[in-house]
Amino acid sequence: MNSIKEFKIRIPEIISINWLGFYTLYKKEVLRFCNVWAQTILAPVITLSLFLMVFTLALSGNRSDVLGFPYSTFILPGLICMQVLQNSFANTSSSLMIAKIQGNIVDILFPPLSPMEVTSAMLLGGITRGVMVGAFSVLVVIPFTQVPIHNFFIILIFATLGSSMLACLGFMAGLWALKFDHMATVTNFIIVPLSFLSGTFYSLKNLHSVFFYISHLNPFFYSIDGFRYGFLGQSDGPILFGFFYLLFVNMVLWFTCYMLFKKGYRIKS
Repeated sequence: MNSIKEFKIRIPEIISINWLGFYTLYKKEVLRFCNVWAQTILAPVITLSLFLMVFTLALSGNRSDVLGFPYSTFILPGLICMQVLQNSFANTSSSLMIAKIQGNIVDILFPPLSPMEVTSAMLLGGITRGVMVGAFSVLVVIPFTQVPIHNFFIILIFATLGSSMLACLGFMAGLWALKFDHMATVTNFIIVPLSFLSGTFYSLKNLHSVFFYISHLNPFFYSIDGFRYGFLGQSDGPILFGFFYLLFVNMVLWFTCYMLFKKGYRIKS
């Protein structure tokens, strides 16, 4: 009976949406990072340019073609996608973390907003930042390189799926962390290693035996590989499988974020 009542309660929450409140919270999240655009938008583009310059100068002349392209052409889409992923994570994690430390977490707990509306608005804010960083990176870097654009629609799909995945991870990290040291732990031991071990700087075809199969379990790989396919038309893995794999991972993570926030994990105690 309890499960039936719980199910009946959840249906109106999903169907009846406070669109004004949802939009207001989403707008707040977007304005939060837009007000410090030099830190949230410009800095990642500069970091991307430095990465590209260092790897191009240091390795490009000594590396053979990768997937049929020069190394500098191969690496650029992966670097852009890595910035997309990391900034999506940074947006939701910092938003929740700062709100908890400053005590203004009540601003999203007291208004007449359901957990679904709060969760979705904050996650969409993280996705927006990630996609904006990717768009500005493409506009700034691509005109000065020889990287083609094979399919813009695929680029947008995998950028959205990847940023959504990292926005969810950032949301959960923001709920879990009680201080900045906790957030640094998640970033240094989970996000950065998964980003660097995702085929950003190399083709997975160079890996052998168990490492090849382990890398194919990394959802970061499918996000970067699909994003790169949108530019080059070449990929390390099956694009269709990567799309459904990321879709499944996102569904699980979105539901997890919703349930954690609904239960008030580390925000109502």
